[in-house]
Parts: sequence; structure tokens; C-alpha cells
Amino acid sequence: MNLGSPISARDGDPSQLSLGTRATLAFDRFWVRRYLPIVTAMLVAIVAGIVIGITMPRGPVDSVDGLILLFGSIVAGFAAGFAFRSQWAALLAPMLTLVTFEIIRRNESGPSVDGIRLDTMFGIIGLVVGRGIFVLVSLFPMAIAAIYGVWAARAVMLGGRATPSTRRWRRWGSRVLLGTTTLAVLGLAVLLARPASVPAVTDANGQPIDGSIAEITPIQLGGYEQWIEIRGASPDNPVILYLNGGPGQSDLALSRALLEPLHQDFTVVGWDQRGAGKSYASLDAETLTLESIVNDTIDLTNYLRDRFGQEKIFLLTESWGSVPGILAVQQQPELYYAYLGSGQMVNPQLTDQRIYDDLLAYADANKESGMAAKLRENGPPPYDDIWANAYMVQNYSLIEDDYDPPQAYIDRGEESGVGFWGIMGSEYTLIDKANVIRGLLDMAAVMYPQIQDIDFRTQATVLEVPVYIFDGEHELSGRRALAHEWFAMLDAPIKHMYTFENAGHAAAFEYADELHRILTEEVVPQSTGVQGLN
Repeated sequence: MNLGSPISARDGDPSQLSLGTRATLAFDRFWVRRYLPIVTAMLVAIVAGIVIGITMPRGPVDSVDGLILLFGSIVAGFAAGFAFRSQWAALLAPMLTLVTFEIIRRNESGPSVDGIRLDTMFGIIGLVVGRGIFVLVSLFPMAIAAIYGVWAARAVMLGGRATPSTRRWRRWGSRVLLGTTTLAVLGLAVLLARPASVPAVTDANGQPIDGSIAEITPIQLGGYEQWIEIRGASPDNPVILYLNGGPGQSDLALSRALLEPLHQDFTVVGWDQRGAGKSYASLDAETLTLESIVNDTIDLTNYLRDRFGQEKIFLLTESWGSVPGILAVQQQPELYYAYLGSGQMVNPQLTDQRIYDDLLAYADANKESGMAAKLRENGPPPYDDIWANAYMVQNYSLIEDDYDPPQAYIDRGEESGVGFWGIMGSEYTLIDKANVIRGLLDMAAVMYPQIQDIDFRTQATVLEVPVYIFDGEHELSGRRALAHEWFAMLDAPIKHMYTFENAGHAAAFEYADELHRILTEEVVPQSTGVQGLN
């Protein structure tokens, strides 16, 4: 590679040269060595991969991580480009960093960091959010910075004089390309720095209510930082702790939007359990157990009782949330006014087996030979491989009944703007948006095997709190039949099942207005003795 002759000042007496010129001479001696520049560039990339792999084995898990990784990658990319002096540094540095990173973090477990799986929808999603966030925040800025490093090196070596090689990069098209990508990196930094927020609780005119509460905050539960969202018109209202579905799902934004009718008369608390959504950084496979989730539920309950000065709170659960929810009220019934279950789970293993049978019957009846072959290859549940269960989940819709949910439910979802899985909600930073999906995959992989022995028909036939179940007629039969069977044998001070004709798995959300009425007119008076809410 001929970059021209050194500037004439370099041939003078070194003692008479300026500091800058002597530095340029030193770089000259470095660059004339045949292999040293490329070896240096490779070492920079390898060291970057090692550092990232040790400090961020799952990639950036919060905004601070994201900003550190972004600017660290820019420095590494610039250094690699400056050392190499070739545009190939924009490819070499990111690729070598990626390979080193994957080697260093090879002991990390979870679908978003394990080997790539392209045979299921969730496998593709896992690749996008697992590796994609790393590529976006680290490798893309590194490649752009490497080009700037090459330019800087050539400027130093040539004293600012252009060669045919550098003149090509001064063309308009090249400037536009590099300028656009540079602006993209700057925009990425701005997005990473953007904080989360919670919409205010408003009155009928859309004005924030004086004295209302709307916050999202981290608290310590079980020694781990976990995030909660609190919204309500008055901190004096009864408190509802909501345990969402999953395991690993984050419902902060989605539940905030869909449970909007409750916020005028209740303080509603959403929670990202350890390893889920905004609490993804707390994922620890060695300590994450069903017992720890139940203990965290009780700890959070006590935190809310103390903070809002209330003797007891209400517990509202959805799907997976009904598992730790039932266990929590079973262990500490004195903490809860009532238990409310939607999409109630009773025996996860038997539910999965029945859904498997229904899917296989559907595939055979509709001559879906590929699906039938895949199901038979996976075999019936329970599974050691989370991907086999994910294949069933992605095909649930094939055996779900068609029905028309309430228009108010549809409108709340559309008008909220929170998007699919609530991922566009203001509660989530850029990294949180990836964590919503990473948590759903990685926490589920840890928790799913631990709930296979749950059967409330034998383990929770007596509860010492009022129990209210929200039942959708279009719920999958593999869940619904077991919920009815368990409810029939349940012994509780008060128990009531509300069945909704046009509802499925998320009955309480689909009929949030009716949920509000039931809470204010029936549940609160029956469980607390208070005959009405102000």
C-alpha cells in the first residue's frame, strides 16, 4: 500500500523537530513494519471482545451498559482503524470482537445467548434480540469509528495530503454514506440515554389528577434490584399487586394500558420479576427458583403495605402469575384481602400435554404434515428443551376459538400506542425493549422446568382468603377444564367464578370495565367490609 513519501521535515535533526512531528516519525516507524499494524489492530479487537465478554456476557442489560459499550466500541474501532490504516479494519475489528466475545461468554446459558436456532419463530426472535442488540450497540459503531481511525492515520502519515485512495472517500457519495451512518450512531446514543417514564393518571378531561401517583422505580427484593410501576389517582386507594403471565413476561406497559379503568379507584402495581423486562439484569440461573419468586412476591407485598399504610392488599394474577400468586396467599394469607385469578393455571404439565394433543389432532385433521412431524419429533411434554415448548406456544392460535372481544378492550390497546407485547411503552428504554423479549426467553428457560410438579388440585385445595376467578369461554380447553375442576373442589371463605362469553385467556383484561365494577361493588365490600369506594 503506497501512501506517498514522508514529509520533508522528518529528514531533519530529530532534536530540532516539534513534538507533533516526532510523534509522526514514531508512527512512520510503526507503520513501515510489515505485520505490526495488523497485529495491533487484531489485538485491540480481541481485547475489546474479552473485556465485553467478562463485564457484559449477555450484552448490555441496561442503559448505562449500553452507553458504556457504545463509547468503548467507538474507541476500540478508532484505535483498530488507526493502527491498520485500511478500510478493511471496519470489517476485521467487529468480526474479531464478536468471535472473541462469543468465546469468552460461552458458559452463559439461555435461549438468547445459546447456539442459534432458526427452526422456530422464537429462535429467530432470540437471535435478533440476543445478538442483534450487541451488533447494534457495539459492532456497528465500531465499524464506523474504524473508518475515522483510518482517515486519522492517513492524515498523520501524509501531513494532510490526499492520495487517490483518500480522494475516493472525499467523493460526495462516500461523504453522504459516512455522514448518514455517523448520524445514526449519534442518534443511537441519544436513544440509549433516553430515560423511561410513566404517563400521568388523568381525569375525564385528560388533565393530571392532583395528588395522583405515577412512577417507575427499582427496589431490592431478595437481594436483587427489581422494577415496579405504580399508578393510581390517590395513594389512599386500595392497592392491587398484579402478577403477569410468562414466566419471563414483562407487562408494565401493556397492563398499564389495558387496566386503565382501575386507576381511578385503586393503586395498581405492576412488577418485572427478576430476569424479566426491566429486571433482566437480575437474572441469575443459580438462585432463580419458584420459591424465590414466591418470597419476592411476599416481600413486595410487605413493601406496598408499609409504603401505603395498608393492612392488606389485593392480588391480581394472569396465567403464570397465578402460580406464585396462589403459593403466596397460601403461605401468608393474612397479607391479602382477596385473590383474583385470570387465565388461572392449575397443572402446567398436564395443560401442556392436553394442548400438545389438541395441536397434533389439528395437524392431522388439516393435513399439516410438517407440523405433525415436528410435534411427533419433539414428543409430548414436559420438555427439557425450551424450544419444543416454544414451538407449541407459537401455534396456540391454530386451536383457539374465533370470537369478538369487547370493543373497549381493542380500543385501549390501539389508543395506548404500546404496541406488540407493550414493547413501545414509555416504561421501556431502548435496551429494555430488547430485554422484554430476552427475559421472556431466558427466564422461561430457567423457570419452566421448575413448575412441572405444580398441581393445585392436590396442593392448594384450601385457601384462607376470598377467591375470584375470571373465566373466558374461549380459553384453551387444556387450561379451562383444569381451572374449573380445581375451583369446584376449592375451600375458601368466599369463592366466585365470573364467566365471560366473549373472552379467552386474558378475561380480566378483555373485560377491565367489568373487572372494575366487580372489584368496587362486590370484591371490596365482601373481603374488606367497606361498602363502597370514594
